[in-house]
Amino acid sequence: MLNLNFSPFPELTTHRLHLRGILPGDDERLFLLRTNDEAMRYLDRYSPKDLNDVHAYIQTIEDGIARNTAIVWAIALKEDPRLIGTIAFHQIDKQNARAELGYMLMPEFWNKGLATEALQKIIGVGFNQFGFHSMIANINPGNEASRKLLLKAGFVKEAYFREDFYFNGRFIDSEIYALLQSDPRDY
Repeated sequence: MLNLNFSPFPELTTHRLHLRGILPGDDERLFLLRTNDEAMRYLDRYSPKDLNDVHAYIQTIEDGIARNTAIVWAIALKEDPRLIGTIAFHQIDKQNARAELGYMLMPEFWNKGLATEALQKIIGVGFNQFGFHSMIANINPGNEASRKLLLKAGFVKEAYFREDFYFNGRFIDSEIYALLQSDPRDY
């Protein structure tokens, strides 16, 4: 069983990015991100109605970090500390050394390799520092960009569940991708 401790918070850097904790001052940027129709198109979650919803979301993030059951990083450019996205390990299963990945970027930062850069960094941290045996990602099958990102990172499609998720008045399919610690990777 994993024995995780996210204190102190593990800040990370890549060639172009600073992955840091969510700060109280990030609330307006999180609101912009999570109310952007393009960014939320395949997330299948409700957008916040106001900053109070964002504050509740930030509290949920802080609770997960305090309990060592989830960790969310703000994605920022090294030269600009403003949040441009998030990347996370959600639903950490300590018994089975498994975590679910989640990520999103503001659309103006798409197609620049930033999601790949952030994902590669946390994959390495997840396997080498946290001790995960495997990682999964659950995507909306319509999200071709996310599928390409995962395949590029070495993930393998493990499952396709038909109408297994109810959201916004309808059932939605899910595609599950996984990466094992022992899987070959190019980084």
